[in-house]
Amino acid sequence: MITKNTTLTELAAIVSDTLEQAGIVATLSGGAAVSIYTENRYVSQDLDYVTIALVNELKNALNPLGFTHTGQPRLSVFDHPNTKWYLEFPPAPLSFGGTYVDPSNCAILKTDVGDLRIITPTHSVMDRLIAAAAWNEPQSLAQALLIVEHQLKNIDWEELDQWVGFEGIADDKETIEFYKSINRKLPE
Repeated sequence: MITKNTTLTELAAIVSDTLEQAGIVATLSGGAAVSIYTENRYVSQDLDYVTIALVNELKNALNPLGFTHTGQPRLSVFDHPNTKWYLEFPPAPLSFGGTYVDPSNCAILKTDVGDLRIITPTHSVMDRLIAAAAWNEPQSLAQALLIVEHQLKNIDWEELDQWVGFEGIADDKETIEFYKSINRKLPE
């Protein structure tokens, strides 16, 4: 099922669908979501699924796909011999800064190989903006811009504006200037 030709989106959907069938709710986030939403203009090294599942539950669900639990460099890492991408499972809750997002409020992308539970484009912009503000990561701002360029019609600007105000992003001068440049609706 998973080959060297399996794309990132296909791999993400296969894993997501397999986990859901095992009763595990896991939401794809991070750089892999950026890759998917930007048509691979940004390329991720891993697939981050946020879940409450324990490592043993993940092992039971993923071993039949050929994944092995390596635990390297983190306890929650799984590798597969036919793909360059590894899986990582950051602990729940799914959040962007102090804002919790229920997995039921995320997107489900239908693919030929299964359904993919993934953060929305709006959440993905939040994820990149909080990384830029918290860790002073300029590459995160570039990734946020790529998402906006590719997903402009799918961004909930009202939700994003409220989140920016709530999270105190306005306190980070570089990030708020960047945000104002991509969102003309934000008041000066």
